[in-house]
Amino acid sequence: MDIINTSIEGLFILQTTNFQDSRGCFQKLFNFDFFSHSKLATDFKEFYYSVSQKNVIRGMHFQLPPYEHIKLVYVSKGYIRDVVVDLRKSSKTFGQTFSIEMDEREAKYLYIPHGLAHGFVSLMDGSIVNYAQTSCYSKEHDCGIAYDSINFDWKVKNPILSGRDLAFEKLEKFNSPF
Repeated sequence: MDIINTSIEGLFILQTTNFQDSRGCFQKLFNFDFFSHSKLATDFKEFYYSVSQKNVIRGMHFQLPPYEHIKLVYVSKGYIRDVVVDLRKSSKTFGQTFSIEMDEREAKYLYIPHGLAHGFVSLMDGSIVNYAQTSCYSKEHDCGIAYDSINFDWKVKNPILSGRDLAFEKLEKFNSPF
């Protein structure tokens, strides 16, 4: 497993190996010893997955303190463009975005620290995105910002979003607690 730095402090691409043979493939996504040695969080509390059709945008999501979380995100089926935006006021990359295309074959996933909003667009029907989080869901602390306010070109003509995601306030109006 390798850790690849990104332009946003604390946001890492984790690269593992995709072992393939006549039976299919096998990937190791988490190793306690490697994460501990690398000073990455190991105390994941909840695991989720979503299935999305092409052009579905989910995001930009996060939880407010004290229920903020570190998140691992990977694709077990399909193809997505994953996007994060830095909401940490004291960060030199505050308001900046990072994106990466991920699929089931490349064995890449994201380690997203506290204070970043996360979202993605599905680039094919049936994309399955998996999440591990270091805090449990808290309805009172669940939050987001509008996907179209983060200075990012999603490259989707007719995006499909939930009513909840469409109702999030714009980044420029969001008073970040991070």
